[in-house]
Amino acid sequence: MEKIRDIIQASINTKQEILKNEELLSTIEKVVGLITGAFKNGNRVYFCGNGGSAADAQHLAAEFSGRFYTDRKALPAEALHCNTSYLTAVANDYGFDVVYSRMIEGIGEKGDVLIGLSTSGNSTNIIKAFEAAREKKIHTVSFTGMSGGQMKSLSDYLINIPSSDTTRIQESHITIGHIICQLVEEKVFAPIPRPNGSSGRA
Repeated sequence: MEKIRDIIQASINTKQEILKNEELLSTIEKVVGLITGAFKNGNRVYFCGNGGSAADAQHLAAEFSGRFYTDRKALPAEALHCNTSYLTAVANDYGFDVVYSRMIEGIGEKGDVLIGLSTSGNSTNIIKAFEAAREKKIHTVSFTGMSGGQMKSLSDYLINIPSSDTTRIQESHITIGHIICQLVEEKVFAPIPRPNGSSGRA
């Protein structure tokens, strides 16, 4: 039982470090604004990752395209690895390193947002996707571990968890992802204020 407590405490400790990091909290707030603006302008949000981070990418995309707390219209978000026919064809014909960059080249548009999740920040297929995104003036957001890795220099916004433990990093990625999803949903679907405080009801 003590081991269980230790693991839970380690997760709490990482999140406490995030709470103390004003720069990181400010970046999260800026990413909320970025994604809100993209959706309001008719742009899309794409997610990519590998392994557990691919699962997190798919999870967060579904929070936007499905729902978070509010019954509302779907938001245009998707994880880039979900089409297995595309993924296996491109990996077989061109190499796994370009499975995400080729998709961005095909469907990404100026003003879209690409979010890459990599605990190391060194995933080659995400790095190449970020390079393709820059060429198309697509905003890039990284969810990484402490150093940011090679993705750091390619990121418009870097959410680097203050840890080098893969498990703790991934737990924090999904926590911050959920925060972003909740706040974006609230901002995109906020009630429109009416003059003189009127509800508009007869």
